Amino acid sequence: MMTRYIALLRAVNVGGTGKLPMATLKSMCVDAGFSHVETYIASGNVMFESNDSSTEIKTALETRLFRHANKVVEVIVRTTKEMAAVLSANPFRDTEPKHTYVIFLDDRPPRDALRHAFGRVDEQIHLGEREIFVAYPNGMGRSKLKIPAAKTGTARNLNTVSKLVEMASRKSRPQ
Repeated sequence: MMTRYIALLRAVNVGGTGKLPMATLKSMCVDAGFSHVETYIASGNVMFESNDSSTEIKTALETRLFRHANKVVEVIVRTTKEMAAVLSANPFRDTEPKHTYVIFLDDRPPRDALRHAFGRVDEQIHLGEREIFVAYPNGMGRSKLKIPAAKTGTARNLNTVSKLVEMASRKSRPQ
């Protein structure tokens, strides 16, 4: 049985950078041999099924994205089960989901990641397994918070994470 994955692209269609039509992303996934491909909003979120490992998927997508964009586009890959676990691990349940972000990383964040964060005012930060949770009470756009350990990651708010889990968990999926 194939595994359902969610891939998150970094810096795609955000703030006028990294233009990538979602139809092109979907086509890249189909070309890579993934099935039941579905995208969500234009910021580089794609779900699909594959027998490949997370590492093989990451390599296949990053290679195709490099050919398309002529620059490195980093991809973070999680199974649906892993993404659901991230949603369950949210330490900021009292913060609005639109103001709570998950910064997805390839690896476990360094233990001293919080000590190196700067510009913090009223934000709350928590280290996860392979992610960093941040609650921005006044919104991410107004924050001056910088987390050096997060620079190679990609952030999604909890509303998006929740929707991705919901979509990826559906029993009948489009081809």
